[in-house]
Amino acid sequence: MKSTIKIGIIICDRYRTCAGGKCLRAMKNREGAFSIYSDVEVELVGYTSCDGCPGGNVEYAGEEMVKNGAQVIHLATGLVVGYPPCPYIETFSAFLEKKYGVKVVVGTHPIPKKYLEMHTHLGTWDTPAAQKMIAPLLSDAATREAYN
Repeated sequence: MKSTIKIGIIICDRYRTCAGGKCLRAMKNREGAFSIYSDVEVELVGYTSCDGCPGGNVEYAGEEMVKNGAQVIHLATGLVVGYPPCPYIETFSAFLEKKYGVKVVVGTHPIPKKYLEMHTHLGTWDTPAAQKMIAPLLSDAATREAYN
């Protein structure tokens, strides 16, 4: 029997009406940032938005997710691909890890083709730090197209 890891997902408030289809598909298929769970079962214990800049819900959501057993909190791909990308990703990660002792992963589903093309054109992700952040979310061309 495979072990189970419990996760929470925090999405960007710009996408607060998102039904989570891409994140949930990627979780089921172990694509994008969920590829790290190839040998374990994944249980979603929380899904919410940050509540808008500067992330007023991150503190409460992190606490609630950890109370529900979250061992890992994913900051959704929407925080990375939005225009502009979330300027608080590093702050959210550091806070959640320090305050709740939980692992934080940046990203959920693979970066869709249209976002990769536009951010490449804009030069958004030209820094080494940005390249490191998006690396687990790039996938192959067919997968990026499937998430468009």
